[in-house]
Amino acid sequence: MTTAAKRVAVYCGSSTSAREDHLALARAVGAALARASITMVYGGGRIGLMGAAADACLGAGGSVVGVIPSRLASSEVAHAGLSELIVVDSMHARKQLMVGLSDAIVALPGGYGTLDELFEAVTWKQLGYHDKPVYVLDDDGYYDGLFAFLDRSVEDRLVRPSHRGLLVRVHDADALLGRLRADVV
Repeated sequence: MTTAAKRVAVYCGSSTSAREDHLALARAVGAALARASITMVYGGGRIGLMGAAADACLGAGGSVVGVIPSRLASSEVAHAGLSELIVVDSMHARKQLMVGLSDAIVALPGGYGTLDELFEAVTWKQLGYHDKPVYVLDDDGYYDGLFAFLDRSVEDRLVRPSHRGLLVRVHDADALLGRLRADVV
């Protein structure tokens, strides 16, 4: 894979009280993307896992594109030191642009916003609006309950077995880079 022009959307939490191990994971992903010459596309914030991943990517010489709604940018949450910051009108526009700018999508630990972004991306893939790989980086079992829920949804015939694989679980930054190299040509 020629990674210089590749971009990966990273969804993750903005909580300022996130656990240190989640922050370390975000930093590892940001630095790994930079080392692989993959541009990080994310929600444009300077706080929480979002800020940690962006800062690590930038600190390792990488490129980071932030996409942030004007309401959040004006409330001083926007990261001022990015390679590029794109201000949009709404959360929906943010999600649409992030997917549009990216060759793959990965979710790190996060809350409601992360899950919203993740499931919208998976739904769009299911419906054929894009054909980009969607990963969940789960290094410590944070997403065990989510994957149990998905398995139950298949068992209850609410999710087709063929759609269960639309969301791919990886367990560390190195495994994520391996999948990106294999899946994003």
